[in-house]
Amino acid sequence: MLELAYPLAVVLLGYVVLGITGFGSALIIVPLLAWRWPLPEVVALTLLLDVPASLLLGGLNLRQVNFAELRRLLPGMAAGTLAGLWLSGVLEPRWPLLVLGLYVAAVGINALRPRPAVPPAPAAAPWAHAMGFAMGVVEMLFGTAGPLVVAWLSRRLPDINVLRATTPVAIVLTASAVLLGMGWDGRLASGELWTRWVGLMGVAVIGVLVGHRLARLVPAATLRRIICGLLVVSGLTLVAHAWGG
Repeated sequence: MLELAYPLAVVLLGYVVLGITGFGSALIIVPLLAWRWPLPEVVALTLLLDVPASLLLGGLNLRQVNFAELRRLLPGMAAGTLAGLWLSGVLEPRWPLLVLGLYVAAVGINALRPRPAVPPAPAAAPWAHAMGFAMGVVEMLFGTAGPLVVAWLSRRLPDINVLRATTPVAIVLTASAVLLGMGWDGRLASGELWTRWVGLMGVAVIGVLVGHRLARLVPAATLRRIICGLLVVSGLTLVAHAWGG
């Protein structure tokens, strides 16, 4: 029961976070499950969960999705996926795990910093190709491109509701591109992977629905601090795990 309880709790927490913020499920799930299962298997499982869960959340807010911004990202995402596929085959497993931990902790620390009173100027549209490339690489290696998606779209979409609706759809596109690369490379052929997916998908859906409801009830500032704290803790524990071999 304990073996089952841990991944169930982690996945539920990750998708409650997704339902609240529109991203962040992988930042919770990948570091915490990487304690139990190999990182490549965890990334593949998380992506398979992310696509239907993010589609569900995007469907709940479909009218507010900005599809023009998503189209700009697609070419870079495709190129980044291929680059990430190559990198994942040549890097020693310990180093991606260490980088992932530092990346997750840095995301949490940066999000806890006070926001500037004057918002930054909108990012130029041509940079979408470079950002799409970075999203593809990070999603292939770690399954956690959500912060990059939010960092870019928040500079392009001033309306917070449009940002929250567009982010999960962007994650679906990134994850789908990476899953195509993984399928072509034979990384989705494991029967155990699909058994875990079947067992956890229902929990992911429940988490999204609970998070979507909580987003209307709990003060955003309080939830933001809790989520950022979880990111810092999970990232640092993963660094310790990787550093210890």
